[in-house]
Amino acid sequence: MRVCQRTHQGRVRSSNQDCLLVDDCVYGVADGMGGHQGGETASRVAVQVLKNALRGKLPDRRVLEVGMEAANRRVYDMARHDSSLSGMGTTVTLLWEDGKRVLVGHVGDSRAYRLRGGELKQITQDHSIVAELLRNNVITAEMARNHPYRNVITRAVGVDPVVTPDVIDEDKQPDDVWLVCSDGLYNMVSDDVIRDTLAGSETDEQAADSLLSLALENGGSDNITFVICRVTEVDGQ
Repeated sequence: MRVCQRTHQGRVRSSNQDCLLVDDCVYGVADGMGGHQGGETASRVAVQVLKNALRGKLPDRRVLEVGMEAANRRVYDMARHDSSLSGMGTTVTLLWEDGKRVLVGHVGDSRAYRLRGGELKQITQDHSIVAELLRNNVITAEMARNHPYRNVITRAVGVDPVVTPDVIDEDKQPDDVWLVCSDGLYNMVSDDVIRDTLAGSETDEQAADSLLSLALENGGSDNITFVICRVTEVDGQ
């Protein structure tokens, strides 16, 4: 994949608690929570543990699950032994590619999207109260946008002793465009605009610049972090 990435603290936050994961066929984001120090620590530590766990290996569901478990245990143990880090945790959403497929690992409410043939599809499901209410048809999409619990997530790395990640196995097709992002992007820029920007920009770098500018122009109320990955070749095709 050809990859470009952006991260920005936004217009409101005093620090950037997001962390990019771009390393050896692994691309993703972690969005930390738990205060200035805790959030930064949780996302950074989770990313480092996952780099170490996946580097040099071929995509494998069990290896990814074990890596997520290791990241969860490391962040959880740090929070237990340092009161200044109490309550910290992080989302993690990542792509892990080989020549033919992409494994998606996911915990929290960061997202992975795929643009294929002009259609943008959200591949991951948010682990959040509002997303569960939406899936169960309790609230509408319009209600979700202003729901008082819209920022409350139901699953995160490092909050509980054990976490169960979603692992999704997807095929690769030439010219697929993947977007992995923290909620600081998709809460500021609608899916339709994300689709049009990815599909209509001359280069992925231009698309990245445009998405970041749009998120900031629309308020930039959170940290904004994302990685755009374009499939340039597929084994056997």
